[in-house]
Amino acid sequence: VDVEALNNQVEERKLQEATERSKEAAYGTKQVQYDLVVQMLEKEEAERTRRLAKKVQNFREQRQQLKNRREFDFWDSDRLWREFPAYVGDNAPYYGPVSLQYFSEEDLERAECLRMQQEQFQYSLERQLQEQQQARVDNCADMLDEQLRLAMDMRAAQLAKLEESCRIAMMAATANANKAQAAGLAERQRREHQRQQEANHVEVQNQITSDLLTENPQVAQNPVAPHRVLPYCWKGMTPEQRATIRKVQETQRHEKEAQRQAEQTLDAKWESQTINLAQAAMELEEQERELCAEFRRGLGSFNQQLAKEQKAQQNYLNSIIYTNQPTAQYHLQFNTNSR
Repeated sequence: VDVEALNNQVEERKLQEATERSKEAAYGTKQVQYDLVVQMLEKEEAERTRRLAKKVQNFREQRQQLKNRREFDFWDSDRLWREFPAYVGDNAPYYGPVSLQYFSEEDLERAECLRMQQEQFQYSLERQLQEQQQARVDNCADMLDEQLRLAMDMRAAQLAKLEESCRIAMMAATANANKAQAAGLAERQRREHQRQQEANHVEVQNQITSDLLTENPQVAQNPVAPHRVLPYCWKGMTPEQRATIRKVQETQRHEKEAQRQAEQTLDAKWESQTINLAQAAMELEEQERELCAEFRRGLGSFNQQLAKEQKAQQNYLNSIIYTNQPTAQYHLQFNTNSR
């Protein structure tokens, strides 16, 4: 058992586990950072939603009252009563000069004017109070926003520092792991090189002492067929084998020479026979030429005799048989009328 290799594997396993733990710690830190950022963003969004809802509610209370709506006149139950009131005032057109509703230097609407002035003053005061309260609320909200931003910036800076420290720790752990892996790789390469050198040395020794380099002729003999050799182990022929091959070659050479002489004799016989056949053919051709000449001479004499007979026959016909030759007058007597 290779104890050193097992120890190296255990160390590599421990280093790998430490690296994984550092990575998990870094991932956990990042997850916490992201959770805090998400919580702060959710709080800011909730605060923004609350302020917007409050502003909308204030706008509805101040600007969208029931009496300010356009459709208020359609469903107002007191509309007819206000069109024809029982008592409008001393200056109403319903009262004539004899009604004596008010006298000179008498201000019958003073109480109404005072009431309206008080209401207007109260409305202005309430409006100022609301504006001041809204300003204080806005200032408080701005201060809260500023404090929230400062807290977020501080938290982001802390998280950035924590992330930087985690990154440095991860880089250090990675560097240590890489160094350990490089050392292990170098050690494995050294051992592999050493094993390779030992294997090469053993192979060289085996080759030196093997039958391949010592050229043992018994190795090349085929165990199955003794008359055959193994091509990958055969180193050449022995002197006895060479002498046997030369003897066989000499015997084959003598046999080849005898065969060549026999072939030459046979060729001479064939050549003489060919010459004799050629001479016989020439004699036959000469005889054929003589026969042809004699045949042509006999045919010429026969043709001359035949020509003489034909000439005598023609003379006989012309002089004896065909003595009355027809003239032109003889031919003109025919076809002289329509019948």
